[in-house]
Order: sequence, then C-alpha cells, then structure tokens
Amino acid sequence: MEKKRNSFSSSFGFVLAAAGSAIGLGNIWRFPYLAAKDGGGLFLVTYLVLALTFGFTLILTEVAIGRKTKQSCLTAYGKLHKPSKWIGVFASLVPFLILPYYSIIGGWVLKYAVAFCTGHGTDAAKDGYFGSFITDYVPPIVFDVIFLAATAFIIYLGVNKGIEAISKILMPILLFVVIGIAIFSLTIKGEDGRTGMDGLKTLVVPDFKGVGAKDYFMIVMDAMGQLFYSISVAMGIMVTYGSYFKDDSNLVKSVNQIEIFDTLVAFLAGVMVIPPVVAFMGVEDMKNSAGPSLMFVALPKVFEKMGSVGNIIGAVFFIMVLFAALTSCISIMEAVVASLIDQFGWSRRKATIIEGAVAMAISIVICLGYNKFYFETRLPNTAKGGSAQLLDIFDYLSNNIFMPIVAIGTCILIGWIVKPKTIIDEATKNGEKLGRKAMYPVMIKFIAPVLLFVLLLGSLGLFN
Repeated sequence: MEKKRNSFSSSFGFVLAAAGSAIGLGNIWRFPYLAAKDGGGLFLVTYLVLALTFGFTLILTEVAIGRKTKQSCLTAYGKLHKPSKWIGVFASLVPFLILPYYSIIGGWVLKYAVAFCTGHGTDAAKDGYFGSFITDYVPPIVFDVIFLAATAFIIYLGVNKGIEAISKILMPILLFVVIGIAIFSLTIKGEDGRTGMDGLKTLVVPDFKGVGAKDYFMIVMDAMGQLFYSISVAMGIMVTYGSYFKDDSNLVKSVNQIEIFDTLVAFLAGVMVIPPVVAFMGVEDMKNSAGPSLMFVALPKVFEKMGSVGNIIGAVFFIMVLFAALTSCISIMEAVVASLIDQFGWSRRKATIIEGAVAMAISIVICLGYNKFYFETRLPNTAKGGSAQLLDIFDYLSNNIFMPIVAIGTCILIGWIVKPKTIIDEATKNGEKLGRKAMYPVMIKFIAPVLLFVLLLGSLGLFN
C-alpha cells in the first residue's frame, strides 16, 4: 500500500495544499470580527503567541502522524496505537459533518461572485437580499450543487493532478489578490472623516479599555478557538495530507511555512475587511457584524458606498473568497474520501462518487432548513437573543464538540501513550533541526490538553 500511495510532488506542493486548507472562510469573516471585538492588537499578539506554541504543536503532530503511518485520519490512529482507533473515527466524522454545510456556504459565495461579476452588486447591498436568497427553495441548492460538484471533480482527479495542481494555481492568485485588496482598503476615505487607516488602528493598536482578567481570559479563548479552526487541525486534514508527504522532505520547515502562510493571510484578511467597514460604517457596526453577516450583509453595503469602483472591488473580493472556500472544501472532502479508500480499499472514483452523493443529499436537507424544515433552537454557545438552525447544529457538533475531543485524544495519545519522542523522531528523521524541541513535550502533554479542555467547556456553555 505504501508504494502505491500517491504523494505530493514537492514540499512546495504540500505547503500550498495545506495552506489552502487552512486559509478558508473562517480567516476571512471570523478573524476580522474577533480582532475588532477583542481589543485589536491585544487579540493579534495573543493569536500570534498561540500560533507559535499551541498551533505549531498540533500541526506538527498531525502531519507527522500522517507521514509515519502513511494512512488517512480514519486508520492512522489505529495503526499508531490500536486502542486509539476511536480518535480516527471521530476525526473522520468531523469533515463528514462539515462538508455538506461548507459547500452550502461556498454556494453563497458563488452566488455573490456571480452577482458582482454581472454588475448586480448594488442589488446584493439591499436590505433583505441575503435573507431572501437563503430562504428561497431552488437557487441556494443550485449554487450548492455547482460548488460541491466542482470540489468532487478536483478530488476525483487525485492528489497530483487535482489537489496539488489546483493549489499551485489558486494559492498564488489568492495571496496576490488579498495583498492588493488589503492595500486598497488602507486608501479608502469613508463617512464622517473616517479613513481606512482608522480601521487599521482598530486592528493593530491594543485596546486595554475595560479589559480585566476575566475579559482577557475570553480573548485567549477566542484567539485559541479561531486558531484551532483556522489551521485545519482535529478534522483529519493534516493527518491525511501528511500521509502524502514524502519521507525525504523537510517536515519541520513545511510546518513553519504553513504557520506563516495562515497567520499572514489571517492578518491580511483583517486589513482587507476592517478598514473599509470602519471607514463607512464605524467601529461599533464592525463589532456587531459577526460571521456570515459581515461578508454577505455588511461588505456589500460598503462596496455600494464606494460608487462604481465598488462593484469591481466586490467582484474581485468574492472571487478571492471563492478560491479560499474551494481550496478549504477540497481538503475537507479529501479527508473523507482518503479515509474510505484506506479503510475499505475502494477506488478513488467510487469513494468520491459515494461521498459526493451523501454530502449532496445532506446539504440539500440543510438548505431546506431555512424554509421547509425551518425551526429555531438554542445551542449552549448561542449568543443571547440569538437562535440556531440546522446548519448551525452541524457547525456546532463538528467544530465545538468533536474537534476539541479529537485534539484532546491526540494530545493524550502522543503525550502519554506513544510519547512525544515518536513525533520528534519522525519530524527530524532526515537530520532536520526542531527549533521548539524543548517546548513540544510540555505543550503536547500538559498545556495543549488543558487549553483544549477549557475550550470544550466553553463550547458547552460553561462561561456564558
């Protein structure tokens, strides 16, 4: 099996594919909102420290598990330690739950990209546009199916001709566009004398006003939660991609590059989004625009206020977001498809078709959760006055419950059962130097599992 297994043709291909997975919708709509809400520079510094410690530990661990076992997430943990196969089951369940609703959101992005590219950006800025679209019966399903079919086609082409090839095309374009929009955002002059530079200050200048010990604890939890989802750990992706990573390639160097890519794009996402929203809508509106409403409600209104150039900027922005959503969705689907191939010996064609069909059926049901199957409920982490629908339930189970459980299980397995030396030896087997070698055992055995357990308690509503 090991000889026949596909692999990335180069470390560069692996880094682009892994970074493409990490750089998704969470970076673009969640990072800017949290940075604005949690004291700007205070959040940034906290995020950076966690990325260099907590994030590095989890990425290194998962990539090394994948390369050592040459297995995807469902079977890798069991190969490393037979009784720990349950971690692989949970790890593969996460992308299985995420794929149907992530493709729906990808369909939303596609809808907005089409609207702006066809000159209908002003329509997208109207009150109720987003709500009327997602509550409609047919259009959301059509865009969802198109997006999911595109993802499945790339997975069907395989590791080299599909995942690696598309990553090498989309990732440089994505980075170029993100930098371009970020620079443009700083030049914007908005209303009441506010400018893009005022928005940049909101992002980078630490705001300690009213921040006590409890407030900072919540900032740390927000930063850790954001990082946790942003770097694509505990969802089987890094284990799966690690299994395609060549034995003679520098694993430590590649993990460092993924860290840099992800953190850079997260910061640039903040520079892209916060300055124009602050310039045209003010700091408070920025803080109140959480999640999808930031991208699908607030930003179209900002683009409209820019005048004729706004439609062009909006088109470029949503195409860029579409690329980010696609590279992330590819990695999510690959984690499931690779697991089916490794567990059952299926062909890539069979695994892709079956998983694509199941995901499509579930995603159609979730789409109907905004009309025919509509209901409202409260989840333990739902904000006061808020309600959750079917999509939110899938998101909560995958991101807030199963992912922390997988990560805690991984920390216990590596920290206490097979020992940190297993990962360190795998990462340095070609004579590479591991710069944070002394930190790694302490993080994986003590600090990371404690932080993750606290994060899980927060997801269960303990700190509300």
